[in-house]
Amino acid sequence: MGGLIDYAGLFPPSKLEMGKATENYAKYLRAEHADFVGRFICPAPRLEEMSKAASIVMPGTYATSGYPEHLDDIEPWQISAIIMGDLEENLEMIYRFNEHHDDEENGLAMVDAIEMRVSSSDEIDEALEIIPEMIDAAFEVPQDIVMNGDPRGLIAAMSGAGVLAKIRCGGVEASMFPSCENIADFMMACKNASVMFKCTAGLHHPIRSEQALTYDESPPRGVMHGFINVYVAAAYVLTTKKPDVGTAVGILEEMDPKAFKFNEDGVIHKRTRVSTIELGQMREGFAMGYGSCSVDEPIADLTAMGLL
Repeated sequence: MGGLIDYAGLFPPSKLEMGKATENYAKYLRAEHADFVGRFICPAPRLEEMSKAASIVMPGTYATSGYPEHLDDIEPWQISAIIMGDLEENLEMIYRFNEHHDDEENGLAMVDAIEMRVSSSDEIDEALEIIPEMIDAAFEVPQDIVMNGDPRGLIAAMSGAGVLAKIRCGGVEASMFPSCENIADFMMACKNASVMFKCTAGLHHPIRSEQALTYDESPPRGVMHGFINVYVAAAYVLTTKKPDVGTAVGILEEMDPKAFKFNEDGVIHKRTRVSTIELGQMREGFAMGYGSCSVDEPIADLTAMGLL
């Protein structure tokens, strides 16, 4: 779970205002399971707004309360910026933000990753020429390609570039969820191209289950993928010499929490066993994390399952 959840409170279904989202993030970084939390996700055009709203709660001169005793021990907030519009203009916004928040009096923070949607290998090549080495990049494969096309070409174009492929695992409508077969095919394409990936949307809960898709009073409902399903399947795909798509799909489809057996040596699903070492290999070099507008729900569900 270390650093697994990038906090996306600005995005649906939460869609919080900036002050509340950054306040939540500061709280999560001081909470019992702070090590579960990764980056704060913010659209690049809203970075200036974030500076104004969040400086007071970022680690630094004005926000040492609740952090470790010595300021030298405090890490800057890590931000992943969503590219909206022209890449070069967005990068200029990022450079200004990073320069401003390199001074502890302004709150310590740094955009060290970006995420952007791509639709062609040419677009990937053009972006790679512009993105500086100090910033990690995740290229989102469009949902229509994941669900109705073939993602292998786009993912192959990322091979060797040190970037992540990104898959959207859900949304606020049932039609926005890719199938288990779609996700398995995406993972297989990433393994074959030696490309790491991250997920976003729809992974609020550990195990695949029917859930409310929004926080409205009368929300639409649908079956949401589980992050345990996804990451156990990813570990199987990565560490098996010749993984079987059907086995990966079976892990992704599982809706019975008791079907996953956890112990100190790893996790077992039916006839598939993934060791703790293999889970570590998966997290270090294949399936990096996922964006979620909720950190409380995953932790509450894991606690209810007796895993925390």
